[in-house]
Amino acid sequence: MTPIEEVIINKRTSVNPVWIMRQAGRYLPEFREIRKTNPDFIKLCLNPTLAAEITLQPLKRFNLDAAIIFSDILILPYGCKQKVEFKKNFGPILADLNLNDLSKITESEFTSKISPVYKAINLVKNNKLTKNKNTIGFVGAPWTLLVYMINKQSPKFNLNNNFFKDKILIQQTLKIIEKFLMVHIKNQVDNGAEIIQIFDSWAGLLDEKDLDFYVYKPTHTLVRFIKSLKIPAICFPRGVKDYKKYCEIVKPDVICIDYEVSPSKIEKEITIPVQGGMDPKILLTDKETLKKEIFKYLDIFKNHPYIFNLGHGVLPQTDPNLMEYLVKTVKNY
Repeated sequence: MTPIEEVIINKRTSVNPVWIMRQAGRYLPEFREIRKTNPDFIKLCLNPTLAAEITLQPLKRFNLDAAIIFSDILILPYGCKQKVEFKKNFGPILADLNLNDLSKITESEFTSKISPVYKAINLVKNNKLTKNKNTIGFVGAPWTLLVYMINKQSPKFNLNNNFFKDKILIQQTLKIIEKFLMVHIKNQVDNGAEIIQIFDSWAGLLDEKDLDFYVYKPTHTLVRFIKSLKIPAICFPRGVKDYKKYCEIVKPDVICIDYEVSPSKIEKEITIPVQGGMDPKILLTDKETLKKEIFKYLDIFKNHPYIFNLGHGVLPQTDPNLMEYLVKTVKNY
C-alpha cells in the first residue's frame, strides 16, 4: 500500500505523504525546454510521450508520493468540440458554445478526440518511477467547467453579466458536462489512474444559495460515480466558505483545502482525511519561512489523516531547490 493509500484507506496519521498541485510544469527548467518547441498547450497535453515525460519530471527530482497527469481541465470542452486555446499572459479562450452541436457528440467521438491523455496515463502508470507511488487523474468540477464553457474565458477577468440568463443553456450544458465527465473519469481509471481529484477552481464565485444546484449536487453525483469504480475521490472546492457542509453533502474521500481557510478550524470540524492548505507564495520566500509554515500544517494535522500539498498550484517563479527542501522537510518531519 502506498503512503497516500495508507492515509486515505487506513486513516493512518503516522505517515506524511506529499505531492504538489502543478508539480509538473512551468517552474521546472526541463519543462520550459519542452515548451519552447511546443507552443500549443492543448497539443502538448495531447502528445502522450511528452505529457508522460512532463508528468514524470518532478518524480525524477523529488521524493513525491504521486504523479498527477500533465493535462488540463479544459480537455473536456475540447473533447466536446468546443475550440480551446491558451493565450500567453491571458489564459484560456474558448469559442462560442453551440448547444445543438454539443448535444450531438457521441461518447466514442469524445474518447477518440482526447485518447492521447489516456495513453499518457498508461505510460506513467507503467513507468518504474511510479512504483509504490500513486498515479492521479483529474477533472474539473461541473460548475467550474460550466463557467469556462459559457463565460469563454477565466472569470478572474469577469463573469459575464448575462451568465445566468439562459437557464435552458445552463441546465442542458450541465447534463452534457456530467455525462462526459463520467466517460473521462472511467477512461482515466481504465488506463491506470488510482485516484481522481476534482478541481472546483471557481466554487468561491457562488452565493451560498446557489451552491446546492451548481456545486453540491453535481459534484456528489461524480463522487458517487468515482467510488463505484473503487477509486478514492479528492475534492478541491477552492473558495467555499463552509468546508464542513461541503464534506457532509458531497462525501469525498479526501478534502483538499485552500490557503484562505484556517487549518485549525478544519482539523476540528472535518473527520475525513485532509489535503493541502499551504499558500504557494511561501515557496517564493526562504528556507526558514518555508520550514515554519510546513511545520505549522504538519503540527496541526499530526493526529489527523493528512496529505501535504499546497492550497493551490505551484507558482511558475518557484525555485526548484525550495521545492526539494519542502519535500525533504515533510519526509523528515
